[in-house]
Order: sequence, then C-alpha cells, then structure tokens
Amino acid sequence: MKVLRNKEVFRTLILYILVSVAATVIAWRAGEDNGLLMLLICATFIIIYLVSTSLRYRQIARLSWDVDKILHGDNHIDLDKCSEGELAILQSEIYKMTVRLREQQQKLLDDKIYLADSIADISHQIRTPLTSINLVVQMLTKDDLTEERRCQLFRELKELLSRIDHLITVLLKISKLDAGTVEFKRENVPMADLVRIATEPLLIPIELRNQELTVNARGEFIGDVAWTGEAVGNIVKNCMEHTPNGGKLMINATTTPLYTEIVIEDNGCGIDKEDLPHIFERFYKGKNSTDKSFGIGLALARMIITGQNGTVKAENVMEQGIVSGARFVVRFYKGTV
Repeated sequence: MKVLRNKEVFRTLILYILVSVAATVIAWRAGEDNGLLMLLICATFIIIYLVSTSLRYRQIARLSWDVDKILHGDNHIDLDKCSEGELAILQSEIYKMTVRLREQQQKLLDDKIYLADSIADISHQIRTPLTSINLVVQMLTKDDLTEERRCQLFRELKELLSRIDHLITVLLKISKLDAGTVEFKRENVPMADLVRIATEPLLIPIELRNQELTVNARGEFIGDVAWTGEAVGNIVKNCMEHTPNGGKLMINATTTPLYTEIVIEDNGCGIDKEDLPHIFERFYKGKNSTDKSFGIGLALARMIITGQNGTVKAENVMEQGIVSGARFVVRFYKGTV
C-alpha cells in the first residue's frame, strides 16, 4: 500500500500490531475464547485505521493534483470536496490561495494590456510631431527657400519640439503618480494665490484670444500648491481652448468646514454627451479637440486631485435646456470620503 510509505503511518501501524499482540496474549491466558475475541477486535481496529488513513491520503492526493493543475493554468477546478476536520481547513486555505492567485493573475494580465496600450498611445502621440519635424527638416534643406519661408519653418520646428518636450514632461509626471513616488506637501496658502499660480501661465494666451477671466477666490487652501496649481491650470487651459474668441472664463473658489471647492466655468460649446464619461481618461480626445491636443492634461489633473483626497467632476452648464458652456467642480475634502 502506498500509504505505508509514510514513515509516521508505518510506525503507528507497528505500534498497533505490537499492542494488539500483547493484548491478545494477555487475553489468551485468561481463556482461549477471550484471546480469539481480543485478536478479532484488534484486527478490526487495525483494518479501520488502514482504511481511514488510506481514504484521507487519497483526498490529500486529489487536492495535490488539483493544486498542480491550477499551477499549470487550469482555473476551473472545484476544490469543494472535503468535509472533515483537518482536510476541510486545508481545503479552505487552498481555496483562498487559489482565489488570490486568480486575482493576481488577472491583475497582471490587465496591467500587461494597459502597459501595451499605453506604449502604443505614447508612440502614436510622439510619432505624429516627429513626422512633422521630419517633413520640416526636409523642406529646410531646399536651396530655393526664401528667408521669410525659412523663418516660418523654423518657428514651426520650434513649436513641434516644444510639443514633444511638453508631452514627455507630462508623461514623466504621470509615471511618477502611477508609481506612487510623489509625496504631496501640506502647505497653507490663500485661495487667491493658488488660483493666481494656476492661471499665470495662461494669461497671455487668454489675452490673445480676447477672452475675459473672472476670479472670485476666498478662504485658505491646504495642500501641495505646485501640483494643485498644475491640475487647476490644465482644467482652465482646457476651458480656454474650447471657448471662442471673446468668450468668458469664470473661477469661483471657496472653503467650507468639509471641503475646499474650485469651480471653473466657460461659455463655450460645452462637452459632448459621448465625451462626458471619458473626458478624464488618458489619451482620450473629444470630438471638439484640436490637433494639438494630446488628451492627457485632464487625466493628469484628475490624478493630482484624487491623490490629495479630492474629486473632480465635469458637466455642462444648462440655460433653459440649452448647453451654454462647461463646468468643472474640484473638491478637496478635509477628511476621508
């Protein structure tokens, strides 16, 4: 029997046999019938022990076989077969381990797919300006270019290189946030200063578009000013780009006992219904996006905001049932939500 290969079982069996022989000899001295009865009882107990041990080892062998199949990729194993004490506990632990392994396997698969998609998106985003740079360089090699055309091509080349630099910078920031290596500071500044830091790089583009920026900021902000300023700035930039020349941009920032709120509105064309559920997704470009858009500004903004116990929501401003602009509501909660 295979079960006798186990040294513990073999030693226990030898002990039972020795005890049975001793008990039979003692009973035999009291009478022949007593000796036969004792021999029968001891033999029965030994047989019961061997049968029960053999059955238990078969169940253990089945569990071992199922675990081996799981390790080789079979995810459809039914481990709910054992109902007795120690084996039931072992089965329960194996089931927990199997569920965790399946979850980790699925997570690794999802991460692998996400990484492949991200690399493909990044490659596409970088390849587009690189292709344009290649064309501009080829045009600059021509001998019959006028000085005016040459200067125009140099400006285009500079703009394309600036776009690539901006893209790489943003992607590096997103990678740091994904990796969890960013430690947000806890700074206390007036809300007006935060809004000023966020909008300062956009004041000239807003002026060139003849747009009106209205700011109403009250209270104090507690958080990382640099990162938050970039997040709010990305949202304001998105509103600016989707508002026509001569349009209006409004920023209202307030503080309550529960949260700090920043509401950014414009009177542009609003957000398409199909774009609303995806507007904060990485590399997603809406129907009204320009060719210069990478689709990562709002994604970065959301990562920065949520990383500081905040939320951001996009919606359309409605007036008499007509879309009259877009609204972004940013909240930084002072406690856990």
